[in-house]
Amino acid sequence: MDEDRSRPLYGWRAKLGLVVPPTNVVNEAEWSRVMPDGVSFHTARMALHGPADGPQSFAALAARLATKVEELASAGVDVVAYACTADSMVVPPRRLPDAVANGTPVVTTAEAIVAAMASFGATRISVATPFPDALGAREIEFFAAVGIEVVNLRGLGIPADDHWRVPRVPIETVHAHARGAFAAGSDALLITCTDFPCMPLIEPLEHELGVPVVTSNQATLWHALRTAGVEARLPGLGRLLAAA
Repeated sequence: MDEDRSRPLYGWRAKLGLVVPPTNVVNEAEWSRVMPDGVSFHTARMALHGPADGPQSFAALAARLATKVEELASAGVDVVAYACTADSMVVPPRRLPDAVANGTPVVTTAEAIVAAMASFGATRISVATPFPDALGAREIEFFAAVGIEVVNLRGLGIPADDHWRVPRVPIETVHAHARGAFAAGSDALLITCTDFPCMPLIEPLEHELGVPVVTSNQATLWHALRTAGVEARLPGLGRLLAAA
């Protein structure tokens, strides 16, 4: 059979664009372990912005992200994912993606988490983060604004200015921390932060807790793939990616 030379060797199924904070070392590592056959991803780095809690702050974030979307669009990606949980917590969740999409679809981690919870009908969740509990107030407010109640939020206590420590947390510590954050009566467990290593824990925690487990990197990948038209089942990534 003749070789189909119209199909690229890599990314013939889809090409994903990924925008991560400059210090992030976990998102790309976790995605590279589970990317479906025929899907490639291509990364840009963007400085952390902080809460877009006013018109000027939002405009600055959107302008910065739009530049990265344009850079990745030049590589012919099918979708761009902005993978920063806190910085993408804008209400409504589609406000930031819609503001920066210019011919290339854009998704964000916060938007992906909301969509993932909606797919399970989860309206009451427990949240595990690597940061101090006090920093979780913004997450609680964001989820409340989209109709999701945070039943319990537990931080690991790493200060935001010590972010370099987040990807170095041993996986056993992450496991115990996430399990301890779960409160009975929650519809799902969420582990936030795209630089927090936790993808190998999704299925073990689901077996232990009996509810869906959603993580920042897993949800972003799920949403980006489906936005690109890829309905792949990915083993080992929990209920969210178990079904096409």
